[in-house]
Amino acid sequence: MYYLLLLPGLLYLIIFHYIPMFGIIISFKEYQPFMGVEGIFTSEWVGLKHFQKFFNSYYFWDILGNTLAISLLKFIFGFPAPIIFALLLNEVRNKKFMKTVQTISYLPHFLSWVVVSGLLVTLLSTDNGLINIIREAMGKESIMFLGDPKYFRQVLVISDIWKGIGWGSIVYLAAISGVDQEMYEAAYIDGANRWRRIWHITLPSISHIVVIMLIFSVGGLLNAGFEQIFLLYSPAVYSVADIIDTFVYREGLQSNNYSYATAVGLFKSLVSMFLLLLTNFIAKRLDQEGIW
Repeated sequence: MYYLLLLPGLLYLIIFHYIPMFGIIISFKEYQPFMGVEGIFTSEWVGLKHFQKFFNSYYFWDILGNTLAISLLKFIFGFPAPIIFALLLNEVRNKKFMKTVQTISYLPHFLSWVVVSGLLVTLLSTDNGLINIIREAMGKESIMFLGDPKYFRQVLVISDIWKGIGWGSIVYLAAISGVDQEMYEAAYIDGANRWRRIWHITLPSISHIVVIMLIFSVGGLLNAGFEQIFLLYSPAVYSVADIIDTFVYREGLQSNNYSYATAVGLFKSLVSMFLLLLTNFIAKRLDQEGIW
């Protein structure tokens, strides 16, 4: 029965994630859309031509730099946010208030980026946006948050944290709930305050979960958030917002350069795999529990 319950999810992974991986071969071929499935086998083999074209492209360093910059900002500020939030929630003694805050913090996760982007556009508009109305009431000039390269990345990071902090804290709250309460009682008797109990008991007890989540986060470091950026960016902020995924979208679906776009996507996947393996290796060397 357990295997039968597993079957739908397993079929989904095989059909939509593993079988399509065979199409990676077109990154080494000169594939044209009108060739259909047969063209995957019959199109001309060009080797590393598309990879070389991308590496020598005028856009390569800009796109890679934007991807890394946005991903690192989200990682630096976004990775610890759910951990801190979970630690703070765990210290709340009023359980009703705690459950209310938890529920409210989960809600943004269930909103699609289409909805969140619409909210951001409305709030940050220079015409009737609430944020700029408040700024003008304070005697300050309005800001084009979504059209000014100086502010665009800040909007991306803050909105990403707001959307994911509650949902991301679930796994840490679950880990914290499994910590032996007798250790807290013993530390309290020894005179340890809340911060000392968090630092010397809670954090070491959930360190294995933190390391595993860290490995996954580093493995997905090049996933800067295609849907979020695609819905919010414009040509005015291409210089700071154009990432690998948006470049692949334009080249593949808009320009019909399928082979070239696949090669760029494969490059990103290979780098992500390397980062995942490297982080897992470092974690094991530090005597931490890795993902395998």
